[in-house]
Amino acid sequence: MFSYRHAFHAGSHADILKHLVLTHLVEYLQEKPGALTIVDTHAGAGVYSLIDGFATVSKEADEGIYRLEKFAKTNTLSSGIANYLECIRAENGADDITIYPGSPFILARLLRPQDRLKLFELHPKEIDILRHNVSELKQAKQIDVYAEDSFARLKGLMPPPSRRGLVLIDPSYEDKQDYRYLETALEEALQRFATGCYAIWYPALSRREAAALPDRMKKIATAHQRSWLHTELRVENAPKERRLQASGMFIINPPWTLEKQLAESLPMLVKALGQDGGAGFVLKRFEV
Repeated sequence: MFSYRHAFHAGSHADILKHLVLTHLVEYLQEKPGALTIVDTHAGAGVYSLIDGFATVSKEADEGIYRLEKFAKTNTLSSGIANYLECIRAENGADDITIYPGSPFILARLLRPQDRLKLFELHPKEIDILRHNVSELKQAKQIDVYAEDSFARLKGLMPPPSRRGLVLIDPSYEDKQDYRYLETALEEALQRFATGCYAIWYPALSRREAAALPDRMKKIATAHQRSWLHTELRVENAPKERRLQASGMFIINPPWTLEKQLAESLPMLVKALGQDGGAGFVLKRFEV
């Protein structure tokens, strides 16, 4: 598990889908004045350079955020994509995107004074970088950083004091046990806080555990009588999975506005990021 460094994938198409959904969830939940507690279970380093380090090895941003930024210059964007890009540009200068904010920085910038953000990271190098990066933020006092197993700790954080919460669960899944740990943690959290909003990111792979994950999430949501939304973005359909070709988000207790926003944004992302005729998207919703 300690081999994974998110910097290799910063600004990829998977990040774009995850953060597009995430920004809308926060925007919706902040329409009410009550305090919001946000948990990011696998925070990484928080923010990443796209012009040096690991990101220049994989160059996934070239087919992700840079491709979307080029598309944005000549096309009218959906409000969701425009809001997402505003969050990315806020970390950069006026001209170029050289920094990509991970979920912790996107969430931190969106915090209101009454909100709290809880970040978990176990990687021994990433946690030190994360702590340093968070300490530089003006919102640092609203953010708690834990070098602990988020799967084990999540239940204890539920329900948040305000009874209003958003949980982002986005492990690397390099350890196949993550699929099982995810299910257990989600079940326990829903038992304590059934009305919370849970956003689960996953890589859409041919691996058995990955292919079964959406259906497993649907069963859990149905067992707890919770509404859900499932979406995937595929940018290519090459014969071999030499790199990640698709990823998905599964949201339990989604806001009613999310489906409409994604219905507008996903076709644009396919047009902007699609690399072959296999590009496309999935968008399904179930209401209890």
